[in-house]
Amino acid sequence: MSYAASPSAYSPATLPAEPQLRLWPGLLAVLIQWLIIKVPGFADLDGFFQFMGKLYGPMIGALGVLVWWLFASRARWADRLLMPVLCAAFGGATYFLVHPTFQKMPFIMYGLPAVTTAWVVWLTVAAGMSWSIRRAGLVLMFLLAWGACTAGRFDGVDGGFNAEINFRWTPTAEQLFLAERSSRQEDAPEGKAIEKVPQTGDWPGFRGTDRLARLTGFRIDTDWSTPPRELWRHRVGPGWSSFAVVGDRLFTQEQHGKDEVVVCYHTNTGKQRWVYANKGTRFEEDVAGAGPRATPTYHDGKLYALGAKGTLDCLDAATGKPIWTADIVADSKAKEPTWAFSASPLVANGLVTVFAGGPDGKSVLAYDANTGKLAWASGDGINSYSSTQLVRLGGVEQLVVPSGEELTSLDPTTGKVLWKHEWAMDKGMARCVQTPVIDDTDLLLGTPFNKGTRRLKVTKKGDNWMAEEVWTTLKISPYFNDLVIHEGHLYGFDSTFFTCISLEDGSSRWRVRGYGSGQVLLLADQGLLLILSEKGEVALLKADPAAHTVLGKFPALKGKTWNHPVIAGGKLFVRNGEEMACFEMRAEK
Repeated sequence: MSYAASPSAYSPATLPAEPQLRLWPGLLAVLIQWLIIKVPGFADLDGFFQFMGKLYGPMIGALGVLVWWLFASRARWADRLLMPVLCAAFGGATYFLVHPTFQKMPFIMYGLPAVTTAWVVWLTVAAGMSWSIRRAGLVLMFLLAWGACTAGRFDGVDGGFNAEINFRWTPTAEQLFLAERSSRQEDAPEGKAIEKVPQTGDWPGFRGTDRLARLTGFRIDTDWSTPPRELWRHRVGPGWSSFAVVGDRLFTQEQHGKDEVVVCYHTNTGKQRWVYANKGTRFEEDVAGAGPRATPTYHDGKLYALGAKGTLDCLDAATGKPIWTADIVADSKAKEPTWAFSASPLVANGLVTVFAGGPDGKSVLAYDANTGKLAWASGDGINSYSSTQLVRLGGVEQLVVPSGEELTSLDPTTGKVLWKHEWAMDKGMARCVQTPVIDDTDLLLGTPFNKGTRRLKVTKKGDNWMAEEVWTTLKISPYFNDLVIHEGHLYGFDSTFFTCISLEDGSSRWRVRGYGSGQVLLLADQGLLLILSEKGEVALLKADPAAHTVLGKFPALKGKTWNHPVIAGGKLFVRNGEEMACFEMRAEK
């Protein structure tokens, strides 16, 4: 008996044919995916559209690749069904292995594009190889692409929603800060008196005395061939607060581990004088990270600070000892906002006001500045990250606050609604910037997400107030980057463009890139703009509608920087969520 196989058993006609894949639809799906992800950023569209592209691009790409593979790839049906199942199984297993910050949106935004791209690119590169090798390689690509996600830690995004991803085993900025703080030498607590009335050169709260980010009474040397001298620098707890500066005291808010704190530093040394902690209070979200968002306010020897979860503290400014505490969530029934409570307290007429966003006429709350007793609640706006602002229109002092629904004016002593201007955003969307005042009748209402900025004229006839539109421009749509006004022109950020706008008609004079989503301070006496860029660079510009003219630049900070800069007492104070620094601002010669 012969055991030799017959020649026909090895005939090529009996071997399974190598599948000839149709690759172009898969390549097209991946290309479309990356166009959706990248084009909004290249076109410098509003941050909202950039975020939508980065979120929905991967999902559209994954759906396109799946449809191609199942119905147009020409792969064997066993592989058409098996490969998606394996890919999903590996992804599901990986989800539980990635760093907690990488779950949910980051997993979709950065994991899916890696996997779909690896899938199609591998099959294209390996087109001439045997199908067994291509199949094994494809499984390996799934493992490598998903596995790469386990190495990353998602540390938020910048103003263009570009991810900050670091290796998960590297220490975070907050961990480095806490380690440094444990060994940092601090000043002994001081109890000496502090000036009750801010003096010339002080900066008592968010964006200065009038919340217009306008510095007067001090002229700087504009020769930055030798940059401003650094006086001190150290790490700081996370948060997006700016500073209040009174005399030699510098106040800000931070996150120290599980505790949200208000801190007083010495302006000359940067050493801590005192710290007040709300124990066990921590706010954190994936996009912007941890920490408080508001800036403390100094008034009459007291410091007022609103925490990210709605705790309003009144402290002795000299010692940090608590005087009273209020809970704006309990008093307004407001829901905790997505990006936290962000309103910097305003003190006027014996009352401290904050935006809460509560329902049933509890948009704005006013407390007795000495006792903390709730004096009134008023307004209907729900969605806002702006702060109340005291203005004078038609010779009448008013409290204005923008929200996603409207701009509201309130009587600052009683809370009575004086007037409203309705300009509703999409449901759930919020306004974030302050309201620049042009003159005794006109002001501006900025709106993000490519909705534009509107000039309003406010007048009073008899007992009735009216706020009427003068013009609306789409040339600037500020998100969280506040605006300044100088000599008939508006300067500020439209997404990541810094731009100059005519107040006469809302037309654009010039717009430039290069500062990311930064913040700007006006040095009014000299017609200068000081910009703190998103990457921590300080730039000095002429406030000139004819041209973008830079007088000097220097690197001040490292890391994402969204905090407002402050000049007080001849010093420039800057910070972000990682470090703070002080520079000497030489006086004009």
